[in-house]
Amino acid sequence: MSIPKFTLFYLLYSLLLAGVAFLLPSLFPQVTLLAGKFWLVFCFVGGLTYIAYIVAYYGIKLDPESGVMAIMGSIVLKMIFSMAFVLIYSLNSKEKGLVFALNFFSLYLLFSFFEIYSLLRNLRHQNK
Repeated sequence: MSIPKFTLFYLLYSLLLAGVAFLLPSLFPQVTLLAGKFWLVFCFVGGLTYIAYIVAYYGIKLDPESGVMAIMGSIVLKMIFSMAFVLIYSLNSKEKGLVFALNFFSLYLLFSFFEIYSLLRNLRHQNK
C-alpha cells in the first residue's frame, strides 16, 4: 500500500475511531470512559503510528530482504516512545490511572492493528 493510499485509509480509520470516542460519553453518561486528556493521547498515538508506518514502509522499500526487521524496528521504537509518554503523563497527572491505562492501551492496540495489517499487505505483494 503506497503512502498516499495509506494516508487516506488511515485518516478514515482515525475519524471512525474519533467518532466512536466522541459518542461514547453521550451513550454512557454515568460512567467515566475517557481520560481527562484523551484527545492528547489520541493524537499522540495516532501520530506515532503514522510515523512508525512511514519508517517501516521506507525500510521495506530500501531493502526488501530485511523488511521484517524494518517492521520490528518501527514497532520497538513506537513502544519505547509510548512507554516514555505513559511515564511522563502518569507523573504529571492526578487522575485515575485505570481509565487512562484502558484508553491508552485500547488506542495503542487499535492503531497498531491497522498499521500491521497495512504493512503485511505490503509484504504480501512482494511475495507474488
